[in-house]
Amino acid sequence: MILAAGRGERMRPLTDHSPKPLLLAGGRPLIEWHIRRLAAAGIRQLVINHAWLGAQIEQVLGDGSRLGVAITYSPEATALETAGGIASALPLLGEQPFLVVNGDVLSDVDFTALQQQAAQLDGKIRLAHLLLVDNPSHHPAGDFGLLANGLLAANPAAGNGLTFSGIAAYHPALFADTPAGQPAKLAPLLRAAMAQGQVSGSRLDGLWLDVGTPARLAEADAIATGWTA
Repeated sequence: MILAAGRGERMRPLTDHSPKPLLLAGGRPLIEWHIRRLAAAGIRQLVINHAWLGAQIEQVLGDGSRLGVAITYSPEATALETAGGIASALPLLGEQPFLVVNGDVLSDVDFTALQQQAAQLDGKIRLAHLLLVDNPSHHPAGDFGLLANGLLAANPAAGNGLTFSGIAAYHPALFADTPAGQPAKLAPLLRAAMAQGQVSGSRLDGLWLDVGTPARLAEADAIATGWTA
């Protein structure tokens, strides 16, 4: 699943007339880079949620056949936050673990290893596996602590404090009590599961950029232009 429902307030006025995942980096929409990497890893069944100007996303990507994938859309009248969006899309995602990636980050992640982690999620002992990155300058405190045993702690100071990349594998059971069609944040679900020792994580050592401001979009454009050169 690619999350593409956000408004992109910090990107205004660029996002006044375009959803943030369609902003260009290296001549391609941000979201297209994810689709290409997912397809390269053999992941071809995709779900994309959208809200703000979502019709544009469907117009640009269509059914995904141009990029070698099959896309199903999960439209939201208003953005439902991350957990609410995923819970609403569960009927499209099925009963097996699945990958989720934020549509507004740029990364050269190889989804193959994450797919292997997803296959090991059982819904009881382990509910999620997150990819984490070194804390960027705009988020120095980090999100979670990576422990020596590979599990994650809600307190960054409890282990190696790192930032959640927005790229993860989840078991549907994590969202079992989250109602569809209602806004719900992801962090409380993850922290509750971490308290039970049910969330693991690993470092994403490659490129990762949260494209959250016009300056970072310019940085993403320079990087992706190198990919297409």
